[in-house]
Amino acid sequence: MKITTAKSAGFCFGVQRAVDLVYKEVEVGNKVYTFGPIIHNEEVVSDLNKKGVIVIEVPEELKALPKGTIIIRSHGLSEKLQKQLSSYGHIVVDATCPYVKKIHRAVREKSAKGQHIIIIGNRSHPEVEGIVGWCNTNFSSSKSSDYTVIENDFEAEAFNIPKECKVCIVAQTTFNYKKFQDLVEIILKKGYDIFVLNTICNATQERQTEAYQLARGSDAMIVIGGKHSSNTRKLYEICKNECENTYYIQKLDDLDLSLLKSYRNVGITAGASTPNNIIKEVHTVMSEKSFEQLLEEEKVVKINNGDVVEGIVLGVKEDEIILNIGYKSEGIITRSEYTNTPNLDLRTAVNVGDAMQAKILKVNDGEGQVALTYKRLAAEKGNKKLEEAFENHEVLTAKVAAVLNGGLSVVIDEARVFIPASLISDSYEKDLAKYAGETIEFVITEFNPKKRRIIGDRKQLIVAKKETLKKDLFEKIEVGMTIEGTVKNITDFGAFIDLGGADGLLHISEMSWGRVENPKKVFKVGETVKAFVKDIQGEKIALSLKFEGANPWINAETKFAVGNVVSGTVARMTDFGAFVELEPGIDALLHVSQISKEHVEKPSDALKIGQEVSAKVVEFNREDKKISLSIKALEAPEKDAEAEAIDADVTAE
Repeated sequence: MKITTAKSAGFCFGVQRAVDLVYKEVEVGNKVYTFGPIIHNEEVVSDLNKKGVIVIEVPEELKALPKGTIIIRSHGLSEKLQKQLSSYGHIVVDATCPYVKKIHRAVREKSAKGQHIIIIGNRSHPEVEGIVGWCNTNFSSSKSSDYTVIENDFEAEAFNIPKECKVCIVAQTTFNYKKFQDLVEIILKKGYDIFVLNTICNATQERQTEAYQLARGSDAMIVIGGKHSSNTRKLYEICKNECENTYYIQKLDDLDLSLLKSYRNVGITAGASTPNNIIKEVHTVMSEKSFEQLLEEEKVVKINNGDVVEGIVLGVKEDEIILNIGYKSEGIITRSEYTNTPNLDLRTAVNVGDAMQAKILKVNDGEGQVALTYKRLAAEKGNKKLEEAFENHEVLTAKVAAVLNGGLSVVIDEARVFIPASLISDSYEKDLAKYAGETIEFVITEFNPKKRRIIGDRKQLIVAKKETLKKDLFEKIEVGMTIEGTVKNITDFGAFIDLGGADGLLHISEMSWGRVENPKKVFKVGETVKAFVKDIQGEKIALSLKFEGANPWINAETKFAVGNVVSGTVARMTDFGAFVELEPGIDALLHVSQISKEHVEKPSDALKIGQEVSAKVVEFNREDKKISLSIKALEAPEKDAEAEAIDADVTAE
């Protein structure tokens, strides 16, 4: 027969703490009372009774008892009862489980803000009775609307309060997690403004999950615990659903070993109020091993602050990871100790069953759990990586995590690197916001983690890359070559084109065969331009778009031969005439004397910029690229003859 005992079986932290407190008080000789049985286990309660511990059920019993120490059990009490206990002059020791205390604080805070409290759990359980007592600090109030206890689907469906009420949902720490989720879902559908606190103890979740998995793979299950233990009953229900041959016992005497002879795989689990000696006793008898042998086989894990441990993820909440590290308590990684990313939902980053390493911050965080950090361990590894990169001048790649005043912050394995604005680029960067979320390359130029000074430099990579590109560019570039680039900057006198390693200047006079008044109207930053290299002087590259094949003067001698009538647009005017653009790159002079046969004082008296005119070519000089026009020469020759005749008559008279 193979016998497997659940690792989580037995006393949880809260119960162990309460029981230890009672035994400690007994050992020092104090008179000890407990308000209700310290745990739901008759064996433990009976043993304490033999040692003189008295269980009281109501505060008034203390009046007739000698002064001593009264211990509040791990289930907790209402605030009203706690005050009553203190009024009788006894020393009160509060052994309420820290998980339960957390619920008390939460319901008191939310209740004080006017929120309606829903407690999901067994209304007759002492823990729930205690929680109810923290829902309304006004003890004289009997308003039933302050809280509601819900145990099942029927009660969840029937829940009904005014829609404008805000609702806070908590749970009995030992409640079935799956059932809790189902009941919350029913309430959520009602449309209230709801704040849900999953207050089920991590140990309870772990115990229930482990029991479920163990029961699925076993031929029989033994569940050990007190008959009045709520969490043990839930373990029994979970195991019974998965394994028909499940037996609920309180001690070894309750177990009929003959029922187990035919089973090959038997699992053992136990409630949070079951002493370890009972679990060991059951296991010993079933496996025919001595108790001493079991103790020798038991592996006791010892941990210290600062240790690096490896564990398996048992559960993940939005802001918390529960890790099984092989210790008697679970390890907890809060969101702030997992990452520097604000508001990250941890359920999107980690899955149940994942293996992960963490570093111990505190062996006991005050609530019986081990406080762990993943972020700081990752940062240490990240710092090591950054140190190696610093020493080896390694180029690193990372996404910009934040844009700060004066620079950028990037993260390498949770280790932060600051890149000052002056080291981001080889030119002044006015708007750093464009780098948010971008992946960039950089090198570490200063590494001093003790002073939290780890400096990155992106500029030197850009400069080095440009030097390489520049060298490559000047090795292949030559005058007359057509080259492609990107408009980097535009001025009044031209545009600077990034050729991939160096900039070339496209002067305004080289932008077109025609006239360009304003380069900014012709080009835009970022635009791709094809030009040819007109000249190279050292590292200065002059570009041109005046390709010879597009030279308008190639066929101008035919188009604009003397005597041809042509059309054009008045482009500009001077005192002596107007310049008419016949086509881009070819302007012709219309002298003031050739504008009309009538006397024209200045060109602007007869013409306007942009006006279209027709004129006759009266002169063409290809060598000097000069063309002269005349409108006057187009006027009707009849008028000239008539005028000459009139002049002749006048002369004859």
